[in-house]
Amino acid sequence: MRYRSHQVGLAQLPVSTVQTPMQRQEANRLATKRIYTEGEGGAFDLESELLLDARSELGEGPSWDSRNGILYWVDIFLGLVHRYSPYESKDEAFQAGQYVSSVVPSRSGGIIVTLQHGFYRLNLGGKPSLISEVEGELTQNRFNDGKCDPGGRFWAGTMDIEEKRPLGALYVLEKGGSVRRALGNVTVSNGLGWSPDHQTMYYIDSPTKLVSAYDYSDSTGEIDNRRTAVDMTDQPGYPDGMAVDSEGMLWVAHWGGWRVTRFDPQTGKALDYVNIPASQVTSCCFGGRKLDQLYVTSARAGIGPEEAAKGSPAGGLFRIETGVRGLDTFVFDD
Repeated sequence: MRYRSHQVGLAQLPVSTVQTPMQRQEANRLATKRIYTEGEGGAFDLESELLLDARSELGEGPSWDSRNGILYWVDIFLGLVHRYSPYESKDEAFQAGQYVSSVVPSRSGGIIVTLQHGFYRLNLGGKPSLISEVEGELTQNRFNDGKCDPGGRFWAGTMDIEEKRPLGALYVLEKGGSVRRALGNVTVSNGLGWSPDHQTMYYIDSPTKLVSAYDYSDSTGEIDNRRTAVDMTDQPGYPDGMAVDSEGMLWVAHWGGWRVTRFDPQTGKALDYVNIPASQVTSCCFGGRKLDQLYVTSARAGIGPEEAAKGSPAGGLFRIETGVRGLDTFVFDD
């Protein structure tokens, strides 16, 4: 894959962080804005813009807080929750103290996160407060991706840390703090999304290379009638996180595939794709004032020596002006 890149501005983006002064200085040095466009061949006419050359080990879990115009995202391996303001070009990173795999805004204010073995409330800059422990006895597991449904429930799945065995499950945090198990026999729980009419839930267990669809009840949060919406066997990499737009199309990040692809879940066909100048593309969500900007996370974990030697912006935060309105991030109803 070949890309052309050009500088948008030489001034560095201001980045504030609760990390050490040395880390803050390095983050400021790295935060230079670039636009990446297609080289030869390939995708439709969209660009991916590098917002932050954050060098995250495992950037993941973006969610848009429309009330405050803030993008939250995490670095799982470094235990960091990021708060990014696109209007100020400002990123702040807060230490959660352990693996942190997903973050969602709550209706009462603040954020809810998944740490290795549970759901927690987190006041940024403070210590996490446990809501409910999950799989505390399974030391070989950890939480991975998570997202809220239209009814305000927080869905999040676990995974085998070695990514080999189906030891994980998909859980639901209900209002009031109770947790139920929705699915089992999961290897690497990943992307979640809901159709615009709130009748269908989409779900990814990455090693299957499938996007599954379920009938979904908004009133109860129950799912059933699993079927395959998208088979990605012939696509590059593995399906990771995803987002849904207002037309009901799925935008899926490709781990190991250098791209985000827009799929029609009714036909299973790929409609368009946008190349990202990082191999490990992890997740995406819609944001911005018009909800037409797709924020994309990536990872440095898993990149090869050739990609690293070329100065790849792997681990960066990217943005795509999609030209289509996305669905807003649902908040946890507490």
